[in-house]
Amino acid sequence: MAESDGQEKTEDPTGKKLSDARKKGQVPRSKELGTAALLIMASSSLLFLGGYLADAFIVMMTDLFTFDRDTAFDPKQMEVMFATGIAEMLLPVAGILIILFCTGIIANIVIGGLNFSTEAMMPKFSKMSPLAGFKRMFGTQGMVELLKSILKVSVIGCGVWGILHVTFEDILNLSSTPLSASAPRSLDMLTWMFILLCFTLIVIVVVDVPYQLWNHNKQLKMTKQEVKDEHKDQDGKPEVKARIRRLQMEAAQRRMMGEIPDADVVVTNPTHFSVAIKYDSSRNGAPIVVAKGVDHIALKIREIAREYEVPVMRSPQLCRAIYHTTDLDKEIPSQLFVSVAQILAYIFQLEQFRKGKGKRPVALPAEFEMPDGFKY
Repeated sequence: MAESDGQEKTEDPTGKKLSDARKKGQVPRSKELGTAALLIMASSSLLFLGGYLADAFIVMMTDLFTFDRDTAFDPKQMEVMFATGIAEMLLPVAGILIILFCTGIIANIVIGGLNFSTEAMMPKFSKMSPLAGFKRMFGTQGMVELLKSILKVSVIGCGVWGILHVTFEDILNLSSTPLSASAPRSLDMLTWMFILLCFTLIVIVVVDVPYQLWNHNKQLKMTKQEVKDEHKDQDGKPEVKARIRRLQMEAAQRRMMGEIPDADVVVTNPTHFSVAIKYDSSRNGAPIVVAKGVDHIALKIREIAREYEVPVMRSPQLCRAIYHTTDLDKEIPSQLFVSVAQILAYIFQLEQFRKGKGKRPVALPAEFEMPDGFKY
């Protein structure tokens, strides 16, 4: 079916489309499956419980029509006999009704599953429109229902004719048979007639169930644009996602900049890269990277370091090696322990010298020798 924009519904429904349809009560259902299951189970119940039902019927009829003169003229006995007759039939009839009740529920949720929708219960004025009714009546669904009805009548009619043709003489002979024998016999014949007729409905079910599944999927098919719009709505618009990522990056940068005043040293490229390192002796681990950045962020790291008097050391190769190999809040690789340890030792000795507690430390080399795999 073409949409107003010219696109055809060629795409299978997405999970969200199916979920929304279920909320509206739009699930595949087969009335023919429910009807056939009920009738087949009813006939099967009569087959297995028919003898019990026939015996109860004979007892009930015997009790109701066997009485003396005093009972016939006693109004109270009428109520007692009626209650006794009902009690005789109650148990077998109740068993059959319970079986049919359970079958009706199960058969109707086999296709589409159990679904409860308050939205489907709400009245829709569009269904009250005569024009909409004519469209449904003469539309594709109406034609399908008409064809199913014709097929159903044809199949059941042929079945009835065949059964009556075979059992006609037996049915006539029942009138000359005593009640004790005719009741079970007639019920047995009725049961098998019922079973044969019910099984003819399987032909309708075999046609209807695949059609209902196909028609449900067809009604929910989507255009390519609808699929794209749904993905966009679920994933978020690109500009919104970009803004969220930008805000997340800004928040992460603020947290990172807040760690710089507690760093022990900032190693620089010195122009394009900056890495802030902190060593916590209580953790018994390697120094960790608390901040790192390039270009503008690298410059900002150096500005904050100078503002809070964090030592800034120039070591281009070591700075690049740490930047490319170590994530934030992670320990530096073991291959760089020696170089970083020399810088931290130099910073510590320099602080002691400024406090007058030691000698001026020997200046560090302009570059440290980087191991293979750490040269950037």
